[in-house]
Amino acid sequence: MQYLLTSNKFIAGFREGKFLGLQCNECGVYTVPPQKVCSECHSENMKIVELSGNGEVQTFTVIHVPAEGFNPPYIVSLVKLEEGPWVVANIIDFAPEQANMELIGKKGKLGYKEIKPDAFSGGERIALTLRII
Repeated sequence: MQYLLTSNKFIAGFREGKFLGLQCNECGVYTVPPQKVCSECHSENMKIVELSGNGEVQTFTVIHVPAEGFNPPYIVSLVKLEEGPWVVANIIDFAPEQANMELIGKKGKLGYKEIKPDAFSGGERIALTLRII
């Protein structure tokens, strides 16, 4: 079993200024983050595509007790991409104490933040970020 878009290629894409995902050649659905099969029809017949990185906040929470590698408080959100999939992203350049229900529906641009490896990770890590526009 071979993965078309590995986590290393996914991270390398961000470093090159590209937000990579997969598009199914069977049903056309986009899948992010990378996985072995289409999230809709479970086909392995997919291709690597560059996504817009544009999305809209669907919901969020403010984290006060952080995971290793993060400084509290910070905002974690579910973001629906223009292409359809939902991803988890940390909202940046937005004061956590200002986060309220008006944040839902705001549009933003995805990026990433490098995170040091921890005791549980298999190596380099990134966190998706969202800058509200």
